[in-house]
Amino acid sequence: MLQTKTEAGKNGNPVAENFRVEEVNLSDSINEGQVQVRTLYLSVDPYMRCRMNEDTGTDYIRPWELSQVVDGGGIGIVEESKHINFTKGDFVTSFYWPWQTRVILDGNSLEKVDPQLVDGHLSYFLGAIGMPGLTSLIGIQEKGHITAGSNQTMVVSGAAGACGSLAGQIGHLMGCSRVVGICGTQEKCLFLTSELGFDAAVNYKTGNVAEQLRELCPAGVDVYFDNVGGDISDTVISQMNRNSHIILCGQISQYNKDVPYPPPLPPAVEAIQKERNITRERFLVLNYKDEFESGILQLSQWFKEGKLKIRETVTNGLENMGAAFQSMMTGGNIGKQIVCISEETSV
Repeated sequence: MLQTKTEAGKNGNPVAENFRVEEVNLSDSINEGQVQVRTLYLSVDPYMRCRMNEDTGTDYIRPWELSQVVDGGGIGIVEESKHINFTKGDFVTSFYWPWQTRVILDGNSLEKVDPQLVDGHLSYFLGAIGMPGLTSLIGIQEKGHITAGSNQTMVVSGAAGACGSLAGQIGHLMGCSRVVGICGTQEKCLFLTSELGFDAAVNYKTGNVAEQLRELCPAGVDVYFDNVGGDISDTVISQMNRNSHIILCGQISQYNKDVPYPPPLPPAVEAIQKERNITRERFLVLNYKDEFESGILQLSQWFKEGKLKIRETVTNGLENMGAAFQSMMTGGNIGKQIVCISEETSV
């Protein structure tokens, strides 16, 4: 199992050394209502950085505790069940899956998943056909105000990440006529335009972002899917049209700093936002649970039809969870960062 070893601190960068692996024995028996599962895949996500603080800044995410087992999104297979809803061989998922190779869980904390929805790619339930996919889809539906045929331009920051890589494709599918991504390497830019159908991509580490955006978004920006916050977002907002919309998905550039969420805009940018009537409302996907089922079916359908391309960066081994987390927080991943614990899908 993997435990938190040291706090990153509110203003620190997380490193692999913040975690440690310990070997423990699992109980020989399970109680009524419990399920023993073998872990297949675990997720590392930017929001987890907030869980490394004593105060996560939210009431819906609890902090990780020092020297306790870390948890997060996970998927596994049932090895033994004393819960009425699950039988041996079922595939199950949870938002609070302990970072262990095997674990005994309360069956009520688990949800059964259907491998057919992902054509057997079970890890997709932690990404495109899971919470990141739902965040992208529902965020665009609820906050994007896209009208097909109205020539809207969408910009996506963090565009090669778990949510961004999906958001740009979904923007197209829902009717945006132009989608431009912002990311941090030429490899990622090429991935967005050649594989995911983005119309253009900006590498924020080379050249002037404002100039490139003016050139690539000549009609201005109507919808901004914001994964990063900070200077990049200030630049995008300054080029947004009147009555345009910001989908506030994440602020990864600010997660290592002790600032409120969402972070306040600089006064000059806030003035632009107000003067142009740009909406910038906090978006929390957990407030839309009644849309999850239909959202998963829509994402699955697009995937099966070849309309939604899915990319993962896969690291192997529980002992490498900390390194995978550190890499993801510094842009080392393309698409969803997944850690494979076991690929054996039979019991």
